[in-house]
Amino acid sequence: MIRQHLRRVLILALLWPAAIAQAQAPQARTDWAVSRTPDGQPDLQGIWTNATITPLERPAALAGRAFLTAAEAAAIEKQIAEQRVKLDTVGSLDSGSYNQFWYDAGTTVLSTRQTSLVVDPPDGRVPVRPSAEARRDDYAARSADSYEFMSVWDRCITRGVPGGMFPAGYNNAYQIVQTAEYVVIAYEMIHDARIIPLDNRPPLPARMQFWMGDSRGHWEGDTLVIETRNFNNQGWITTSAASGRIKGIPHTDKLHVTERLKRVSRDEISYSATIDDPDIYTRPWTVAFPLTSEPDYRIYEYACHEGNYSIENILRGARAQETAAAGKPPK
Repeated sequence: MIRQHLRRVLILALLWPAAIAQAQAPQARTDWAVSRTPDGQPDLQGIWTNATITPLERPAALAGRAFLTAAEAAAIEKQIAEQRVKLDTVGSLDSGSYNQFWYDAGTTVLSTRQTSLVVDPPDGRVPVRPSAEARRDDYAARSADSYEFMSVWDRCITRGVPGGMFPAGYNNAYQIVQTAEYVVIAYEMIHDARIIPLDNRPPLPARMQFWMGDSRGHWEGDTLVIETRNFNNQGWITTSAASGRIKGIPHTDKLHVTERLKRVSRDEISYSATIDDPDIYTRPWTVAFPLTSEPDYRIYEYACHEGNYSIENILRGARAQETAAAGKPPK
Protein backbone atom coordinates (compact mmCIF):
# COMPACT_ATOMS: atom_id res chain seq x y z
CA MET A 1 0.00 0.00 0.00
CA ILE A 2 2.77 2.46 0.94
CA ARG A 3 4.71 1.53 -2.19
CA GLN A 4 1.64 2.17 -4.38
CA HIS A 5 1.05 5.52 -2.67
CA LEU A 6 4.66 6.60 -3.23
CA ARG A 7 4.41 5.58 -6.87
CA ARG A 8 1.29 7.75 -7.32
CA VAL A 9 3.03 10.71 -5.66
CA LEU A 10 6.02 10.31 -7.99
CA ILE A 11 3.77 10.15 -11.07
CA LEU A 12 1.90 13.29 -10.00
CA ALA A 13 5.19 15.09 -9.35
CA LEU A 14 6.37 14.25 -12.85
CA LEU A 15 3.10 15.15 -14.58
CA TRP A 16 2.09 18.26 -12.63
CA PRO A 17 4.43 20.79 -14.36
CA ALA A 18 3.00 19.71 -17.70
CA ALA A 19 -0.52 20.13 -16.34
CA ILE A 20 0.19 23.69 -15.25
CA ALA A 21 1.78 24.50 -18.60
CA GLN A 22 -1.31 23.17 -20.36
CA ALA A 23 -3.55 25.43 -18.27
CA GLN A 24 -1.36 28.49 -18.71
CA ALA A 25 -0.65 28.13 -22.42
CA PRO A 26 -3.15 26.24 -24.60
CA GLN A 27 -1.42 24.61 -27.53
CA ALA A 28 -1.38 26.69 -30.70
CA ARG A 29 -2.84 25.14 -33.82
CA THR A 30 -0.21 24.01 -36.27
CA ASP A 31 -2.21 25.34 -39.25
CA TRP A 32 -2.36 28.86 -37.82
CA ALA A 33 0.28 31.59 -37.66
CA VAL A 34 0.05 34.66 -35.46
CA SER A 35 -0.84 37.84 -37.33
CA ARG A 36 1.33 40.89 -36.80
CA THR A 37 0.91 44.63 -36.56
CA PRO A 38 2.66 46.88 -39.12
CA ASP A 39 5.60 47.26 -36.73
CA GLY A 40 6.00 43.48 -36.38
CA GLN A 41 4.42 42.87 -32.96
CA PRO A 42 2.11 39.88 -32.45
CA ASP A 43 -1.39 41.27 -32.98
CA LEU A 44 -3.44 41.06 -29.78
CA GLN A 45 -5.98 43.64 -30.91
CA GLY A 46 -9.72 43.11 -30.75
CA ILE A 47 -12.49 42.53 -28.24
CA TRP A 48 -12.01 39.60 -25.90
CA THR A 49 -14.17 38.03 -23.19
CA ASN A 50 -13.50 35.68 -20.28
CA ALA A 51 -16.93 34.86 -18.82
CA THR A 52 -16.84 31.42 -17.21
CA ILE A 53 -18.34 29.37 -14.38
CA THR A 54 -14.91 27.98 -13.46
CA PRO A 55 -14.20 29.22 -9.90
CA LEU A 56 -11.13 31.18 -8.86
CA GLU A 57 -10.13 28.50 -6.33
CA ARG A 58 -10.53 24.75 -6.64
CA PRO A 59 -13.58 23.42 -4.75
CA ALA A 60 -12.93 20.97 -1.95
CA ALA A 61 -14.93 18.32 -3.81
CA LEU A 62 -12.29 18.44 -6.57
CA ALA A 63 -9.23 18.37 -4.33
CA GLY A 64 -6.28 16.85 -6.14
CA ARG A 65 -7.96 17.27 -9.54
CA ALA A 66 -6.34 19.78 -11.90
CA PHE A 67 -8.75 19.09 -14.79
CA LEU A 68 -12.30 17.92 -15.38
CA THR A 69 -13.36 15.21 -17.77
CA ALA A 70 -15.69 16.21 -20.60
CA ALA A 71 -18.57 14.45 -18.81
CA GLU A 72 -17.86 16.26 -15.54
CA ALA A 73 -17.71 19.61 -17.32
CA ALA A 74 -21.08 18.96 -18.98
CA ALA A 75 -22.64 17.93 -15.66
CA ILE A 76 -21.39 21.07 -13.89
CA GLU A 77 -22.68 23.30 -16.68
CA LYS A 78 -26.10 21.62 -16.48
CA GLN A 79 -26.20 21.98 -12.70
CA ILE A 80 -25.34 25.71 -12.82
CA ALA A 81 -27.99 26.34 -15.49
CA GLU A 82 -30.64 24.63 -13.35
CA GLN A 83 -29.60 26.58 -10.25
CA ARG A 84 -29.93 29.88 -12.12
CA VAL A 85 -33.46 29.02 -13.26
CA LYS A 86 -34.35 28.14 -9.68
CA LEU A 87 -32.97 31.43 -8.35
CA ASP A 88 -35.45 33.35 -10.50
CA THR A 89 -38.43 31.25 -9.39
CA VAL A 90 -38.04 31.05 -5.61
CA GLY A 91 -39.59 34.45 -4.88
CA SER A 92 -38.50 38.05 -4.45
CA LEU A 93 -34.82 38.91 -4.57
CA ASP A 94 -32.90 40.77 -1.89
CA SER A 95 -32.87 44.54 -2.22
CA GLY A 96 -30.21 45.73 -4.59
CA SER A 97 -29.86 42.50 -6.56
CA TYR A 98 -30.80 41.52 -10.11
CA ASN A 99 -32.50 38.55 -11.65
CA GLN A 100 -30.54 36.32 -14.02
CA PHE A 101 -31.58 38.26 -17.11
CA TRP A 102 -29.13 41.02 -16.19
CA TYR A 103 -26.17 38.82 -15.46
CA ASP A 104 -23.65 37.58 -18.03
CA ALA A 105 -21.39 35.31 -16.03
CA GLY A 106 -20.96 32.69 -18.70
CA THR A 107 -22.50 29.25 -19.03
CA THR A 108 -19.47 27.01 -19.51
CA VAL A 109 -16.29 26.00 -17.75
CA LEU A 110 -12.99 27.10 -19.28
CA SER A 111 -12.06 25.50 -22.59
CA THR A 112 -9.02 24.01 -20.82
CA ARG A 113 -11.41 22.27 -18.37
CA GLN A 114 -9.12 23.24 -15.49
CA THR A 115 -10.86 23.03 -12.11
CA SER A 116 -9.86 26.52 -10.96
CA LEU A 117 -8.42 29.74 -12.32
CA VAL A 118 -5.58 29.28 -9.82
CA VAL A 119 -3.00 26.96 -11.38
CA ASP A 120 -0.19 27.51 -8.90
CA PRO A 121 0.03 26.43 -6.07
CA PRO A 122 -0.84 22.99 -7.42
CA ASP A 123 -3.76 22.60 -4.99
CA GLY A 124 -5.59 25.46 -6.72
CA ARG A 125 -5.88 27.49 -3.51
CA VAL A 126 -4.61 31.01 -2.82
CA PRO A 127 -1.95 30.95 -0.03
CA VAL A 128 -3.46 33.76 2.06
CA ARG A 129 -1.98 34.72 5.41
CA PRO A 130 -4.40 34.61 8.37
CA SER A 131 -3.70 38.30 9.07
CA ALA A 132 -4.99 39.22 5.60
CA GLU A 133 -8.15 37.18 6.13
CA ALA A 134 -8.67 38.92 9.47
CA ARG A 135 -8.47 42.33 7.81
CA ARG A 136 -10.94 41.18 5.14
CA ASP A 137 -13.38 40.05 7.83
CA ASP A 138 -12.93 43.29 9.82
CA TYR A 139 -13.72 45.41 6.75
CA ALA A 140 -16.78 43.27 5.97
CA ALA A 141 -18.10 43.72 9.52
CA ARG A 142 -17.61 47.50 9.32
CA SER A 143 -18.79 48.05 5.75
CA ALA A 144 -21.74 50.19 6.89
CA ASP A 145 -19.58 52.32 9.21
CA SER A 146 -17.83 54.25 6.44
CA TYR A 147 -17.24 54.16 2.70
CA GLU A 148 -13.58 53.48 3.51
CA PHE A 149 -14.45 49.89 4.46
CA MET A 150 -16.46 49.22 1.30
CA SER A 151 -15.27 47.57 -1.87
CA VAL A 152 -13.35 49.88 -4.20
CA TRP A 153 -15.59 48.48 -6.95
CA ASP A 154 -18.76 49.45 -5.06
CA ARG A 155 -17.17 52.88 -4.66
CA CYS A 156 -16.82 53.06 -8.45
CA ILE A 157 -13.04 53.49 -8.29
CA THR A 158 -11.55 50.37 -9.90
CA ARG A 159 -11.44 46.57 -9.83
CA GLY A 160 -7.67 46.81 -9.73
CA VAL A 161 -4.81 44.82 -11.24
CA PRO A 162 -5.06 41.96 -11.83
CA GLY A 163 -8.56 41.76 -10.31
CA GLY A 164 -10.04 43.67 -13.23
CA MET A 165 -9.02 40.79 -15.49
CA PHE A 166 -10.78 38.16 -13.37
CA PRO A 167 -14.19 36.94 -14.57
CA ALA A 168 -17.18 38.48 -12.77
CA GLY A 169 -20.96 38.36 -12.94
CA TYR A 170 -21.22 40.57 -16.01
CA ASN A 171 -19.27 42.97 -18.24
CA ASN A 172 -16.47 40.48 -18.90
CA ALA A 173 -15.16 42.16 -22.04
CA TYR A 174 -11.84 43.84 -22.85
CA GLN A 175 -10.65 45.77 -25.87
CA ILE A 176 -6.94 45.67 -26.72
CA VAL A 177 -5.38 48.35 -28.93
CA GLN A 178 -1.71 48.46 -29.92
CA THR A 179 0.77 50.97 -31.29
CA ALA A 180 4.50 50.56 -31.69
CA GLU A 181 5.12 52.06 -28.24
CA TYR A 182 1.98 51.21 -26.22
CA VAL A 183 -0.59 48.54 -25.52
CA VAL A 184 -3.96 49.73 -24.20
CA ILE A 185 -6.36 47.41 -22.38
CA ALA A 186 -9.81 48.95 -21.99
CA TYR A 187 -12.10 47.22 -19.50
CA GLU A 188 -15.85 47.05 -19.98
CA MET A 189 -16.36 46.84 -16.22
CA ILE A 190 -15.91 50.19 -14.49
CA HIS A 191 -14.44 51.79 -17.64
CA ASP A 192 -10.79 51.39 -16.63
CA ALA A 193 -8.15 51.79 -19.33
CA ARG A 194 -4.55 50.74 -18.82
CA ILE A 195 -1.98 52.45 -21.04
CA ILE A 196 1.10 50.24 -20.93
CA PRO A 197 4.40 51.58 -22.35
CA LEU A 198 6.59 49.23 -24.41
CA ASP A 199 9.52 51.61 -24.97
CA ASN A 200 11.81 50.49 -22.11
CA ARG A 201 11.24 53.66 -20.14
CA PRO A 202 12.27 53.37 -16.46
CA PRO A 203 9.57 52.76 -13.84
CA LEU A 204 8.24 55.67 -11.84
CA PRO A 205 9.77 56.42 -8.40
CA ALA A 206 8.43 54.14 -5.67
CA ARG A 207 6.84 57.10 -3.87
CA MET A 208 4.39 57.52 -6.78
CA GLN A 209 1.62 55.03 -6.03
CA PHE A 210 -1.64 54.30 -7.84
CA TRP A 211 -4.80 52.23 -7.49
CA MET A 212 -3.80 50.19 -10.58
CA GLY A 213 -0.06 50.49 -10.10
CA ASP A 214 2.54 51.49 -12.68
CA SER A 215 2.82 49.06 -15.61
CA ARG A 216 5.67 48.40 -18.04
CA GLY A 217 5.45 45.94 -20.91
CA HIS A 218 7.94 44.11 -23.09
CA TRP A 219 7.90 41.26 -25.57
CA GLU A 220 9.47 37.87 -24.88
CA GLY A 221 9.15 36.25 -28.26
CA ASP A 222 5.42 36.33 -29.05
CA THR A 223 4.43 36.79 -25.40
CA LEU A 224 3.57 40.22 -24.01
CA VAL A 225 4.91 40.44 -20.44
CA ILE A 226 3.52 43.22 -18.22
CA GLU A 227 5.21 44.03 -14.90
CA THR A 228 3.18 46.21 -12.52
CA ARG A 229 4.40 47.77 -9.27
CA ASN A 230 3.85 51.04 -7.35
CA PHE A 231 0.44 50.13 -5.99
CA ASN A 232 -1.09 52.07 -3.13
CA ASN A 233 -2.06 50.02 -0.09
CA GLN A 234 -5.78 50.81 -0.27
CA GLY A 235 -7.06 48.32 -2.84
CA TRP A 236 -8.31 44.73 -2.88
CA ILE A 237 -6.81 41.97 -4.99
CA THR A 238 -10.31 41.10 -6.20
CA THR A 239 -13.72 42.66 -5.65
CA SER A 240 -16.18 40.23 -7.27
CA ALA A 241 -18.26 37.70 -5.35
CA ALA A 242 -17.18 35.23 -8.05
CA SER A 243 -13.80 35.15 -6.27
CA GLY A 244 -15.27 33.52 -3.16
CA ARG A 245 -13.21 33.95 0.01
CA ILE A 246 -10.56 35.99 -1.85
CA LYS A 247 -12.98 38.88 -2.34
CA GLY A 248 -11.89 41.65 0.02
CA ILE A 249 -8.34 40.41 0.59
CA PRO A 250 -6.29 43.64 0.68
CA HIS A 251 -3.09 44.37 -1.16
CA THR A 252 -0.14 46.40 0.02
CA ASP A 253 2.31 48.74 -1.68
CA LYS A 254 4.65 45.73 -2.02
CA LEU A 255 2.33 44.07 -4.55
CA HIS A 256 4.07 42.96 -7.74
CA VAL A 257 2.00 41.54 -10.60
CA THR A 258 3.43 39.82 -13.68
CA GLU A 259 0.96 39.23 -16.51
CA ARG A 260 1.54 37.27 -19.73
CA LEU A 261 -0.59 37.42 -22.86
CA LYS A 262 0.06 35.26 -25.90
CA ARG A 263 -2.09 34.82 -29.00
CA VAL A 264 -2.38 31.04 -29.37
CA SER A 265 -5.03 30.89 -32.11
CA ARG A 266 -7.23 33.13 -34.19
CA ASP A 267 -9.84 33.16 -31.42
CA GLU A 268 -7.85 32.80 -28.22
CA ILE A 269 -5.26 34.58 -26.08
CA SER A 270 -3.57 32.72 -23.24
CA TYR A 271 -3.60 34.99 -20.17
CA SER A 272 -1.84 34.45 -16.85
CA ALA A 273 -1.03 36.62 -13.85
CA THR A 274 1.40 35.91 -11.02
CA ILE A 275 0.71 37.81 -7.78
CA ASP A 276 3.48 38.44 -5.25
CA ASP A 277 2.65 40.39 -2.07
CA PRO A 278 4.71 38.94 0.80
CA ASP A 279 2.77 40.60 3.62
CA ILE A 280 -0.49 39.10 2.31
CA TYR A 281 0.50 35.68 0.90
CA THR A 282 2.93 33.01 2.05
CA ARG A 283 4.20 32.61 -1.53
CA PRO A 284 3.47 33.96 -5.03
CA TRP A 285 0.45 32.45 -6.80
CA THR A 286 -0.72 32.30 -10.41
CA VAL A 287 -4.03 32.36 -12.24
CA ALA A 288 -4.39 31.37 -15.89
CA PHE A 289 -7.28 31.28 -18.34
CA PRO A 290 -7.99 31.97 -22.01
CA LEU A 291 -9.46 35.17 -23.45
CA THR A 292 -11.87 34.44 -26.29
CA SER A 293 -12.36 36.64 -29.35
CA GLU A 294 -15.85 38.19 -29.61
CA PRO A 295 -15.69 40.56 -32.61
CA ASP A 296 -19.46 41.20 -32.56
CA TYR A 297 -19.58 42.03 -28.85
CA ARG A 298 -20.71 45.60 -28.11
CA ILE A 299 -19.07 47.42 -25.19
CA TYR A 300 -21.29 50.09 -23.68
CA GLU A 301 -20.50 52.76 -21.10
CA TYR A 302 -20.29 51.54 -17.52
CA ALA A 303 -21.49 54.60 -15.63
CA CYS A 304 -21.58 53.07 -12.11
CA HIS A 305 -24.46 55.28 -10.94
CA GLU A 306 -25.94 52.52 -8.77
CA GLY A 307 -22.80 52.37 -6.68
CA ASN A 308 -22.64 56.15 -6.32
CA TYR A 309 -26.22 56.35 -5.05
CA SER A 310 -26.20 53.11 -3.04
CA ILE A 311 -23.25 54.06 -0.85
CA GLU A 312 -25.00 57.18 0.41
CA ASN A 313 -28.20 55.24 1.06
CA ILE A 314 -26.40 52.38 2.81
CA LEU A 315 -24.61 54.76 5.17
CA ARG A 316 -27.78 56.77 5.82
CA GLY A 317 -29.71 53.57 6.55
CA ALA A 318 -27.04 52.36 8.97
CA ARG A 319 -27.13 55.66 10.88
CA ALA A 320 -30.94 55.46 11.05
CA GLN A 321 -30.70 51.95 12.53
CA GLU A 322 -28.18 53.16 15.11
CA THR A 323 -30.45 56.05 16.05
CA ALA A 324 -33.44 53.73 16.43
CA ALA A 325 -31.43 51.28 18.54
CA ALA A 326 -30.43 54.13 20.86
CA GLY A 327 -34.09 55.09 21.32
CA LYS A 328 -33.64 58.50 19.74
CA PRO A 329 -36.21 60.06 17.41
CA PRO A 330 -35.22 59.99 13.72
CA LYS A 331 -33.91 63.21 12.20
